Amino acid sequence: MNSVWSESCSFKKREVLNKDIEVNTVIIGAGIAGILTAYLLKKNGIDVVVIEAKEIASGNTRNTTAKITIQHDLIYDKLIKEFGEEKALMYLNANNLALNTFRDIVYENNIDCEFEEKPAYVYSLGETEPLKLEYEAAKKLGIDAEIVDKVKLPFNVKAALRYNNQAQFNPLKFLDVISKDLTIYEDTRVIEVEENLVVTNRGKINAKHIVVATHYPIVNVPGYYFLRMHQERSHVIALENADDVEGMLIDIDKSGYSFRNYKDLLLFGGIPKRTGKNEEGGCYEKLREVAKILYPNSREKYHWSAQDCMTIDGIPYIGKYSSSTDNVYVATGFNKWGMTSSMVAAIINSDMILGKENDFSEIFSPRRFDMSLSIDTIMEDTIETAKNFIAQKIDIPNEQIGHIKKGHAGIVEYNGEKVGVYRDDNGKEFVVTTKCPHLGCQLQWNADELSWDCPCHGSRFDYKGNWLDSPAIKGLNDY
Repeated sequence: MNSVWSESCSFKKREVLNKDIEVNTVIIGAGIAGILTAYLLKKNGIDVVVIEAKEIASGNTRNTTAKITIQHDLIYDKLIKEFGEEKALMYLNANNLALNTFRDIVYENNIDCEFEEKPAYVYSLGETEPLKLEYEAAKKLGIDAEIVDKVKLPFNVKAALRYNNQAQFNPLKFLDVISKDLTIYEDTRVIEVEENLVVTNRGKINAKHIVVATHYPIVNVPGYYFLRMHQERSHVIALENADDVEGMLIDIDKSGYSFRNYKDLLLFGGIPKRTGKNEEGGCYEKLREVAKILYPNSREKYHWSAQDCMTIDGIPYIGKYSSSTDNVYVATGFNKWGMTSSMVAAIINSDMILGKENDFSEIFSPRRFDMSLSIDTIMEDTIETAKNFIAQKIDIPNEQIGHIKKGHAGIVEYNGEKVGVYRDDNGKEFVVTTKCPHLGCQLQWNADELSWDCPCHGSRFDYKGNWLDSPAIKGLNDY
């Protein structure tokens, strides 16, 4: 399952770290957040290296829908009500700067990455009051937005909120250009971070500043990000012979669909699931069924899924990793808006390293925490985590390995232990532990991706036990 971006661009292979080194700044993670941070620092004369456990942009960066927009669902009415107009304006100003910085980098470097300025819409098939409230918030903050009753979709909407002058692009073509002059070590996996030292499987890096840009933070303590986020997966199919929707569109209903074009393709997305909650699969099939109704002459060319870190209050965590780590920085919790938020993170963290002030870092600070504003989300995440901790320790199924059908997986008792078993179409069995190496939650089968996923914090592993996604830093067999 490769995204359209993966098929359109490949990066030159980088060397592994082969010795101990000393630098001003080391960035952990060569996704878009890490590369942008390194790019901004290098422009300011900072000696910076990036280390990556796999390859450049091999994680969620290549699975985005690549929208660069200040429109983040219905965020501004919520921000004003919960944090006040001043902090809502901080959020807006940061994302406006991010959008403009993307535009500047593309034009200044003449990057051929299909950068296009398009409107972004939030539409509703039913209730319109939330759109009206968001519109009032947008006007209060000075956003160029308007309510419309027609959009270029194959069904009628009750209303849509249009944000003008937003953008979309090909993220890998963009990163291929800005990463060329950066020092990036691939296949270099972090084992430990301590004070000014990053220990990897290839060598040690002594650095004045450390930026953790691993999508989900890999350092549990301090920071405790595993108590403040969960992860969700969403699914996309790219269709030929479908309409030009003339913008980027999302439904205010979480069970609704998103639309945006790329060249001659329509990227049609939806079916969000909490990571670790897709045992039966069928997400792509559901999208295909709906696509055939909406666009009966269309044909699927690609399909893929993305994973997003969801914070308890809907705002990313960007800045100092914790109050006790002045030289360590974090970029995470982008809540499905990874492109704009990655640039915001790059600007804030590079400014902090350079000793510059900016006017909006406060709203993104990981040190903020108001339990009263997010108690429902906290309780939901706590219950889910507790349930899967308990499940790992008790209730071992009595079924034997032989009952698993070809092409299916299950959790069984095997040689006195709880294990996950996948039987491929040829009948070959792949047995792994169901205990997540991150914090010990019970992994669950993902039938669409053929992976074992953690419903607590979102770590993922393929059916052979190989590591796919953080916060875990090793595979199921890497002991």
